[in-house]
Amino acid sequence: MSESSERKIRCLVAKVGLDGHDRGAHVIARAFRDAGFEVIYSGLHQAPEDIVQAAVQEDVDVVGISILSGAHNTLVPKVIEGLEAYGAFEDTLVLVGGIIPDEDRPELEDAGVDAIFGPGTPMEETIQFIREHAPER
Repeated sequence: MSESSERKIRCLVAKVGLDGHDRGAHVIARAFRDAGFEVIYSGLHQAPEDIVQAAVQEDVDVVGISILSGAHNTLVPKVIEGLEAYGAFEDTLVLVGGIIPDEDRPELEDAGVDAIFGPGTPMEETIQFIREHAPER
């Protein structure tokens, strides 16, 4: 396959739960698109099950969960459990962006989150992480 005909990395940028702040998610989605990724944006106020359904139906390589509500320890593991139930977890890079206290990071990583990016993370750092870790399909 030539480089121009290779499948683009498909990313779902997801807003889960009651978090109504989506400016950062829009900035990320645009940066991912500009980096050459295919981007699907979930919209606001999605249930974990909605995120899982979108990820499976869109056959994404990356699920990026943007969350600022403080419910990350509850909602993010539910997304991962749903991906596991569909057999999609092993082939999906799971990222979390937002305000995640340092003491909550180990629990999220133990649940299966591949990386956590907080406010101020350079966009290129996130893009490079995806390029290096997105599953080969």
